[in-house]
Amino acid sequence: MSTGIVVRSTGSRYVVRGDDGVLHDCVAKGNLRVKGWNSTNPLAVGDVVDFHPQTNEEEVGSIIEMRDRKNYMVRRSVNLSHHKHVIAANLDQALLIVTVARPRTSFGFIDRFLVTAEAYQVPAVVVVNKIDDLDDDEQDQLFDLVDIYQEAGYRVIMASALKGKGVAEVKALLNGKVTVLAGHSGVGKSTLINAIDPDLDLFTLEISESSGKGVHTTTNAEMYELHPPTLPPTFIIDTPGIKGFGLVDLEAAHIGDQFPEMFKRKGDCRFSNCMHKEEPGCAIRKAVEDGGIAGSRYRSYLDILAGIDEESPYRVD
Repeated sequence: MSTGIVVRSTGSRYVVRGDDGVLHDCVAKGNLRVKGWNSTNPLAVGDVVDFHPQTNEEEVGSIIEMRDRKNYMVRRSVNLSHHKHVIAANLDQALLIVTVARPRTSFGFIDRFLVTAEAYQVPAVVVVNKIDDLDDDEQDQLFDLVDIYQEAGYRVIMASALKGKGVAEVKALLNGKVTVLAGHSGVGKSTLINAIDPDLDLFTLEISESSGKGVHTTTNAEMYELHPPTLPPTFIIDTPGIKGFGLVDLEAAHIGDQFPEMFKRKGDCRFSNCMHKEEPGCAIRKAVEDGGIAGSRYRSYLDILAGIDEESPYRVD
């Protein structure tokens, strides 16, 4: 039996990278599907597994056991609302790729992704791509977005994958780590990956002129090792474009703790169980009024608390 990492998942089939770097087509043994996981996928890219390797090209290997995950990222399943879909597992960090325009990424979507990353203990970075293609109003929106998330405590990188801007900064951030890249279709994930490592040559498409939205070019999550090889290896996980990011497994009392700028002020609220809505002496509402917390972030918190799907004046699917 060997140990490896799931680098591609296509439903019932998986590609596992052995410790020697060799790739194996595998299927999961039936008992893997009964693990108490209320998820649509029993295994995800990034999972460490014990498996029997392929012995020849005509046969397939078999995954026997999944090792415990150190962390993972999930979202609500699109088709099964009470199930979760594991995006990727065993991550060092997550890069959320967003764009101000063509397509525009809503604050609601960004905040839900970041809340999930906080809840599952995955450090997150915001990469604003396509900054070379903005008019004056959009430039102002760019600076507002950067200010909001830097003030919230996140690292924000401004990039133009096509022009090479910010690519070196992103590449340095990836070095020796396992990183998942996520975002709407059309924000340039694959283009950014190609700029970082041209040898990968991932397929890309232009934005649809009729809708202004991205066209899906990545159909399954897949892990790639960047060149040249590093120690430890540098892996990135490219994911399909996400239209919405439904939250799962978050209790109302804990949602505010996933907003770093709110968490650090919660001790100043008059009541220890303050939900930051209408309670007197709320330090969070006071910070919003004073400009210490962005109004968009607070509105996202209230929407999540109320169970409202991300409100998107920028993108309607």
